[in-house]
Amino acid sequence: MSDIPASVTDEATGVFVRHRELMFGVVYNMLGSVADTEDVLQETWLSWTARGGGAPLDGITNPRAYLVRIAVNHALARRAAISRRQETYVGPWLPEPLVADGEGAGADDPALRTESVSLAMLVVLESLTPLERAVFVLHEVFGYPHAEIAEIIDRSPAAVRQLAHRAREHVHARRPLYEAHPRVRREATERFVRAAVGGDIAALMEILAPDVTVWTDAGGKRKRAGLRPVHGRDKAVRLFDSFARRGGAGGGNLDLRYRRVNGDDAAVLFQDEEPYAVLVLDLTPDGERVSGIYVVANPDKLTHLHREEA
Repeated sequence: MSDIPASVTDEATGVFVRHRELMFGVVYNMLGSVADTEDVLQETWLSWTARGGGAPLDGITNPRAYLVRIAVNHALARRAAISRRQETYVGPWLPEPLVADGEGAGADDPALRTESVSLAMLVVLESLTPLERAVFVLHEVFGYPHAEIAEIIDRSPAAVRQLAHRAREHVHARRPLYEAHPRVRREATERFVRAAVGGDIAALMEILAPDVTVWTDAGGKRKRAGLRPVHGRDKAVRLFDSFARRGGAGGGNLDLRYRRVNGDDAAVLFQDEEPYAVLVLDLTPDGERVSGIYVVANPDKLTHLHREEA
């Protein structure tokens, strides 16, 4: 590789960097894990730089398509390892949230630039097969035509169309097309947080839908975290009332910040400068009530978060 001119390796590095954001978005939506996505991109980089004896661009007419294909196939291989981890996971498993750095984060923030679906949608995508999920992400999120997806995953266009049809039907049956307006979501999030942190039972009863479900992903690393989803308004109210009565995270010192999480307004709790939990809400079609609450409190899934002053 020492015989490869520096200009060639510099150009290959530049090509990879230009398409890294796209690859991150595709892989993250396939895996739901920031850490695993970074590992896959590292594997993709190693495959890229090893190609052609260190001259990756030789014979490549479409580097973007080639890199996405490498990344997707590494992601499909990684998916099996993630599924094995989930089988022994303590309590509900939720995707790792992609959180913007601060309330005033600009367009250069990676969490805002990266194309990603909502946390609730990522939960639905977990029920797809790895290939169905890859096809759904590439076609529905990134707009790839079926013929190009067929080349990426090495399947026939007819097989890709069938995978896309199954995935789309599955997702639409479990995930309504309605998406709340950002202002409505922000207001609902603020109302819920005020009621939950303040222990306002009447307000909680008003904002929570009767069939609300609460998923708390703590990975067995937070005291008193539930090991099963909590279904129903009464149980959810008791859960949050108990949390408020205990002084929040077992002793108070909670600091609340509103952030963009997977493109949606959400709440992030910090305790003693460290991230404690990310709360993402799902709303009813009228936007008036909360139908689902996703609480990511596993410290391993919050390591990339930093407290920012408002």
